[in-house]
Amino acid sequence: MHHGPAVELGRDLSIPKKTKLGVILFLIYLLIYAGFVVIGTLFTDALGGRIFANLNLAVVYGMGLIILAAVMGLFYNYFCTKYEKQVNLEEKL
Repeated sequence: MHHGPAVELGRDLSIPKKTKLGVILFLIYLLIYAGFVVIGTLFTDALGGRIFANLNLAVVYGMGLIILAAVMGLFYNYFCTKYEKQVNLEEKL
């Protein structure tokens, strides 16, 4: 047994806004990650320095990157949903 699509897919008029937001968030993350890479290649001793709760910079920075990615994903999802609702509301008027 086969069934059709769960929802009716139409044109998404919010794509330009969502794309712009995604690119901005990507560039922000890229710069922060590049900082980690630069420290790791040029200042390797700095990564071993204890900075917080007896954890070294490598662990704190690495965990920060993981948490930042999750937070940015939630941020992106929230605003994309908001953009889609705005477009749908405007389209109905």
